[in-house]
Amino acid sequence: MSDVLRVLLASAIPISELRVGIPLGVALGLDPAPTFLLAVVTNILVFFPVRLILVAFYRTVLTRLPLFDRYLERVRSRGRPIVEKYGLLGLVLFVAVPLPVTGAYTGTILSWLLNMEWRRSFLGVAIGVVIAGVIVTCITLGIIAGVSLAGS
Repeated sequence: MSDVLRVLLASAIPISELRVGIPLGVALGLDPAPTFLLAVVTNILVFFPVRLILVAFYRTVLTRLPLFDRYLERVRSRGRPIVEKYGLLGLVLFVAVPLPVTGAYTGTILSWLLNMEWRRSFLGVAIGVVIAGVIVTCITLGIIAGVSLAGS
């Protein structure tokens, strides 16, 4: 398997996303700039299949479960004040923090749960992924620089 494909897959898998994709690419000897670009674009594009699957699954399965509809409405009513207060910025910050369980997958799910319009959701997820990618790249390159400096 090529190194580029490894970065692409790591960046597309839930949990790892670009938090693993970027360090993996750099560790494999790939140039950090194209690695960043590949990981970020791949991670951003996760939004579309996740959103479409959520919508389809809801329409075909979850609408048949009255309890889920009530639960979803409760989640949305609790989340509505937060979305109205922080909106796009809240989603961006949630996705931008490069920690486990924050990223494109959970940001997309959260935006769907809170009934955010898909274009705004996509924008928020995309901006958050770019910020997370910058943070992860800086940390990765900083660690490499620190290790090479310590080894000198």
